[in-house]
Amino acid sequence: MPLDAATDTSQLVPVVALLGAAVIAVPLFRRLGLGSVLGYLAAGMVIGPFGFGWFVRPAAILHVAELGVVMFLFVVGLEMRPSHLWSLRRQIFGLGPLQIASCAAALAGVGLLLGLPTPVALIGAAGFVLTSTAIVMQVLAERGDIATPRGQKMVSILLFEDLLIVPLLALVAFMSPLPEAGGGASRLASVAMAVAALVALVVAGLYLLNPLFRLLAASRARELMTAAALLVVLGAALLMEMGGLSMAMGAFLAGVLLSESTFRHELEADIEPFRGLLLGLFFLAVGMSLDLAAVAADWRLVALAVPAMMLAKALCIYLVARFMRSSHANALDRAVLMAQGGEFAFVLFAAAESAGIIGGGANDSLTAIVVLSMALTPLAVLLVRRGTRAANASLDGIDAASGQSGSVLIIGFGRFGQVVSQSLLARDIDVTIIDSDVDMIRNAAGFGFKVYYGDGTRLDVLRASGAGSARAIAVCVDDQGAADRIAALARNAFPQARLLVRAYDRVHALQLAIAGVDYSVRETFESAVQFGEAALRQLDVDPAEAARVTAEVRRLEAERFQLELSAGIGAGIGMMRTNTGAGPKPTPLTTPRRQAQVLNPEGEAGPGAQAPEAEETDGAPTP
Repeated sequence: MPLDAATDTSQLVPVVALLGAAVIAVPLFRRLGLGSVLGYLAAGMVIGPFGFGWFVRPAAILHVAELGVVMFLFVVGLEMRPSHLWSLRRQIFGLGPLQIASCAAALAGVGLLLGLPTPVALIGAAGFVLTSTAIVMQVLAERGDIATPRGQKMVSILLFEDLLIVPLLALVAFMSPLPEAGGGASRLASVAMAVAALVALVVAGLYLLNPLFRLLAASRARELMTAAALLVVLGAALLMEMGGLSMAMGAFLAGVLLSESTFRHELEADIEPFRGLLLGLFFLAVGMSLDLAAVAADWRLVALAVPAMMLAKALCIYLVARFMRSSHANALDRAVLMAQGGEFAFVLFAAAESAGIIGGGANDSLTAIVVLSMALTPLAVLLVRRGTRAANASLDGIDAASGQSGSVLIIGFGRFGQVVSQSLLARDIDVTIIDSDVDMIRNAAGFGFKVYYGDGTRLDVLRASGAGSARAIAVCVDDQGAADRIAALARNAFPQARLLVRAYDRVHALQLAIAGVDYSVRETFESAVQFGEAALRQLDVDPAEAARVTAEVRRLEAERFQLELSAGIGAGIGMMRTNTGAGPKPTPLTTPRRQAQVLNPEGEAGPGAQAPEAEETDGAPTP
């Protein structure tokens, strides 16, 4: 008897079945190197209507599990400040429309070539052109690629696709041969409702959310903060759904509006457990939704359409990416990862069937095509990555990081990393070194160093490099953005390791300290201090006095840094020595109400009148 049809069975049995299937399948597939998404999909197929038959209504589970995608987009939104989202506008409204238009035309042509009627081909292309947000975001998260430039481009395209939901549903209504109640007035009302929902969400995010969380934080009730986080996510999703828009888009906008809130990290921690569980449930439900009867009834069409549509879409994505000046590797990665249909196709196909555009059989076949494409995507990504790695290894003769276990992991082996390695190797410490510069790796081999090829901004590469067992991770890359991404990944995924990061300048060092890095050093500071001491000696200053001055510079610099950690960058600007004899005059936070009076005219000036000189970077001094 199906579990969800039983009336005399404990309600816990379906929950145990779902959790058991996930707990068994996902670790097994990850152990085989196939990824967690494929594990969830396979588990869903096994326990679904066409497996053991434990569940007969996967659509009901899928509807609830879509909240996992909603929460995922909320977490992504928390990481995107409005200024950053604005910087992506060209990718969202430039790259997004170009990719969607070319893929839609190609997919419609494939449908017509397969003999589908024109309305069915158009609806099938419209459903397949929208990529699965759940699969793409999950794979990017597992690889640690969401914050990378190539990951941000995919996120931008997914955001644009979410904006297309309303126009596509309007297209279905326009193509419907059935009479529509209300006609044009109904369409105008739908557009007005969507705009009102967006305005309401933005207003609530700007003026209500932060005061609400401040009030709840004052109550010191942890469970209320968790409930409020869920309320914000689900409320934003509901508001967008009522307006006919994407629930995921609503959650994403709510996250963006809260991205600069002081409660951002707490919200992310509260949502994370629910996001992970519901997203896994979503993939399970997608696996259950594969209708093997529909596949068997129209197997020739399905067998031809799945590879044809995936290849056509991948080819268009690759060509658009190359046209927009992406590298071959990034274009290929995007093409393979975004070649499947998305979960919105289920909604679109059901709407088209209700509108009388397609029949029930066509709906079942198109749904099966989309589900199979979603199931094949993780496998295709895995095969392409392995093939690419194998080709690179055979051409370059360089070992990729895999199964290393050194006590210290050095990421980046330029001039900075090479000097760092000397102290460690002098004490016979087991060091693993990775870098992504092939020429540098070859040159280092000529000097007796073993450097593995690996991109430190990828979570899977860090794991393969032994970060999980390392006692310390030294981030020595010369790219500030890459250093930030590596530091964030290492801090969260490998808490057992002490984290040391090369900082670009004072602002970067403060950011790293706030992020929880154990130690950072500005790349030019120590050399500049030594240079200043050498200059004093060249001017015949006593060596002991020069050393004392250098120690004083370091001490005051440390005090200034601690002051800026607590009060913000620029708080210690009045401590800087200048060549005019007087440092800048700090502006008070509030205007004094009366003139200050000297209480002790005979007293001497207090300490702290002077402070260390500013650090010189490769450009202008950074205060």
